[in-house]
Amino acid sequence: MTKVIVDPGICGFTITIQVTSEDMQHVKVKISTECPNIKEVIGEIEAHEFDAFKEVFVKLDRTDTYAILTPHIPHPICLVYAGMLKAIETETDLALPKDCHIKIEKEVQG
Repeated sequence: MTKVIVDPGICGFTITIQVTSEDMQHVKVKISTECPNIKEVIGEIEAHEFDAFKEVFVKLDRTDTYAILTPHIPHPICLVYAGMLKAIETETDLALPKDCHIKIEKEVQG
C-alpha cells in the first residue's frame, strides 16, 4: 500500500490518497478529504480499477484520473492530480518513493 498526503496550500483541504495493487499494474484508490469537490467523486474513484501503465505513460488528459476528477475540480492547478498519479506510479514500482515539493516565494513589489 502506498499513501500520499497532499497539502494543497491555501484552500486547506488536505487529501490522503491510498493505493493498493495485487499485480503491479491494476490499482485501487481510496481517498480521504474534507474537500467538498473531491468528496463528490470519492465513490466513483473507489469503484474504479486504474491501469497504472495507462495512468503514468500517457498525456494527463488521457488518463482516467483526469477524466474522473476534472468535472468536479473547479481549478486545474489542484495538486490532487499529481498526488494521485504519484501514488499510482509508486505503488506499482514505476517510480521510487520520494517526497516531492512545490515551494512558492513571492517578492512584494513596492
